[in-house]
Amino acid sequence: METSRLIALDKEFIWHPCTQQKDLETLPPIPITHGEGVYLFDTDGKSYIDGVSSWWVNLLGHGNKRLNKALSDQANKIAHHIFAGMTHEPAVTLAQRLCQLAPGNMSKVFFTDNGSSAVEAAMKMSFQYWQQSGYPDKTRFVSLTDAYHGETLGALSVSGCELYRNIYKPILLDGYQSQGPNCYRCLYGQHRESCGQDCFAELEKVVTENSGQIAAVIVEPLVQGAAGMRIYPPGYLKKLRQLCDSNNVHYIADEIAVGFGRTGRMFANEHADVAPDLLCLSKGITGGYMPLAVVLTHDEIYQAFYDDYDSLKAFLHSHSYSGNPLACALAVEVLNIFDDEQILESIQPKIKLLKDAKSTFEQHPHIGEMRQCGMIAALEMVQEKGDKTPYPWQQRRGFEVYKHALSLGALLRPLGNVVYFMPPLTIEPQQLEQLLDIAMASINRVTCE
Repeated sequence: METSRLIALDKEFIWHPCTQQKDLETLPPIPITHGEGVYLFDTDGKSYIDGVSSWWVNLLGHGNKRLNKALSDQANKIAHHIFAGMTHEPAVTLAQRLCQLAPGNMSKVFFTDNGSSAVEAAMKMSFQYWQQSGYPDKTRFVSLTDAYHGETLGALSVSGCELYRNIYKPILLDGYQSQGPNCYRCLYGQHRESCGQDCFAELEKVVTENSGQIAAVIVEPLVQGAAGMRIYPPGYLKKLRQLCDSNNVHYIADEIAVGFGRTGRMFANEHADVAPDLLCLSKGITGGYMPLAVVLTHDEIYQAFYDDYDSLKAFLHSHSYSGNPLACALAVEVLNIFDDEQILESIQPKIKLLKDAKSTFEQHPHIGEMRQCGMIAALEMVQEKGDKTPYPWQQRRGFEVYKHALSLGALLRPLGNVVYFMPPLTIEPQQLEQLLDIAMASINRVTCE
């Protein structure tokens, strides 16, 4: 199909996600034909470094031959079958290995098909656990300001990004929200590397005073993604685990974005040496090939649902594509690649490359901070560096960086005034350097005109 025809049909029939459709009048969607490694290619043959892993899902590069083969091999066996009362080897293997890899004593895996659904399932598990364990008043959830946990109504209820949730507030669940950590603009004048997490006091107060009503606290461990890649120290998670234990409250870890090596460890909670009660995983779990999400939990929670049929304690939550064999086979192969190709070891030099770039970027007059956690990094643009004055959101500086980066051959989708990097873990050092160079050139263009 000719490019012009493809774009015309897109305009006529497609409603794109997280997009003001009117923007596409001046910047039409880019028609992608294929991907290879860290590159996306359009219909004109132009390549783009996928600096955001296609919305944080692509772990091991586009067109990965091992994943292609795993998908093909499974498709030649069976693509899908009902997962109630039936099972298959890829799901069993994946569940066993995830329980072995995850922090803590995880013993059960529940399959869903996307991140928001995993969060919803975890919330329902926690709620129903307390209902069936003699605590009927524990019905509410605690989340952090500027958090992002998905866009279905339950997940949106525990999110804090007002841009996503404001209009839906009348139909959201009633919960508690506590001020989240914002280390760049710390209200206590502390520094990320040396602070004692003074900001935790507000969350502690909320949970302690309302523990009889609280089922769980849900957080994005170490990195609040949609908030602008806000990165906070592991000590916060240590305090959270202790707080939940002392107040009989579940800790739900949303590692949908940060799991599978993104932070330099397989799971973000490992940096704090803690384990959640419920662990949500998705995005990179299949290497960006197919939708899949899981909730891991331990035996104490599972046993509250295990009873005779007439007790009506079963977890009646299902998805048509639960435990999809294609997705599970891909996820198993992702874990195989992590082992065989020593992915966690191979990313360490690239993590150092990002760390070494910090001083260069922070010399820029309009970059307030470069923050980093493993293979995740972010540049926050500011109008005035001294007092950290942000650019007015209406100026869309991040969007302008995105547009200029596209012209230079890189996909760097922004979060407001924040330009972030979350490339495939398999990116080569020279490709990562090129991505950083394009980001600098684009920020120069947008802030120093």
